[in-house]
Amino acid sequence: MKVVHVAVGVLIDDGGRVLITRRANDAHQGGLWEFPGGKVEVGESVLEALDRELQEELGTAVLSSEPLLEIRHDYSDKSVLLDIHRVTEWRNEPRGLEGQPLAWVGIADLDGYEFPAANVAIVEKLKAV
Repeated sequence: MKVVHVAVGVLIDDGGRVLITRRANDAHQGGLWEFPGGKVEVGESVLEALDRELQEELGTAVLSSEPLLEIRHDYSDKSVLLDIHRVTEWRNEPRGLEGQPLAWVGIADLDGYEFPAANVAIVEKLKAV
């Protein structure tokens, strides 16, 4: 099974809320909430991919980040390797440039949102910190 390498950003604001976005209904795992990010392209580092994806999706530039977690998850149709980074500093207020809804949510409130199975470990890690 092909492995899709994905750079994922966890942005936490000064109030301790985390940014989540909702996947388009016609996308893989459509309609579910997720942490922003996207595929790492050939020849691109995880940090380069993370910055590119957040700029494309949110208009936000990554100024600094730190590794948070790495997850490999197998779906029935694909396998994903998520390289998750906590984005500690960014430029520009995130906004849904692709028309996707965004929400700043308290970590304790993340259980009220439905995430793809691969993202559940991220939620658990955030709740444990």
